[in-house]
Amino acid sequence: MSVALRRSQGGYDGIDARVLAERWGRPLVLALSRTTSTMDVAHELAGDGAPAGSVVLADEQTAGRGRGGKRWASAPGRGVWVTTLERVQDVAALDVLSLRVGLAAAGALARLVSRPIGIKWPNDLLVDGAKLAGILIEARWREGMPEWVAVGVGVNVLPPPGEDGARLGEAVPRLAVLDALLPAVATAAGARGALSPAELDAIAMRDVARGRTISAPAPGRVEGISAAGELLVRAGDGLLRRCRSGSLIFGRDE
Repeated sequence: MSVALRRSQGGYDGIDARVLAERWGRPLVLALSRTTSTMDVAHELAGDGAPAGSVVLADEQTAGRGRGGKRWASAPGRGVWVTTLERVQDVAALDVLSLRVGLAAAGALARLVSRPIGIKWPNDLLVDGAKLAGILIEARWREGMPEWVAVGVGVNVLPPPGEDGARLGEAVPRLAVLDALLPAVATAAGARGALSPAELDAIAMRDVARGRTISAPAPGRVEGISAAGELLVRAGDGLLRRCRSGSLIFGRDE
């Protein structure tokens, strides 16, 4: 389906997508009632020439995903499932984009939830140990440079059916979430270079793993996060491991 045709389609929580595009200062907002994944649609749009800043929303995802192909429950009306298209030419910034977006999202959502929001490396936001939101970054490359970057964010307004997870609460309008979230994501995507000292300090304040024992991606005690986005783990032999990928799993004593 062409970008021009998609532009005329959809609404979200009773507001036409064209009105939302004006509201958020976006070149294109595509609002879908149901799709496989907003990430899939965003990549399709980018391939058709959609401009940076385009936004894909869905009320329901049938195949929402997180890192490593993990499924993200995306039931209708229970959360915000959104992907934005960005042009990130700085590879160093791309390496830390998940953490940078997570930090920005935590700050944006903090005004909508009464409990502190923690950051779990590399891409989760937690409240009281339960997952509130997740970030997924996918780039498409051409000749060694990212041609476009899809930044996906899923936020539980209500917990997934059958689960007692973190949530913003039914009193929080989804449009209020997007009003706060989208500018924060855009600012994070526009930043350059590695994480700054100020960003590292802010992440440390929210880091749920710092000082705790983990079993993966490397066994040891977490000492923090590097400017390059690496998880710093002090192993039992005293050596400092720098983990660039993997999932953080707390040790059994945790």
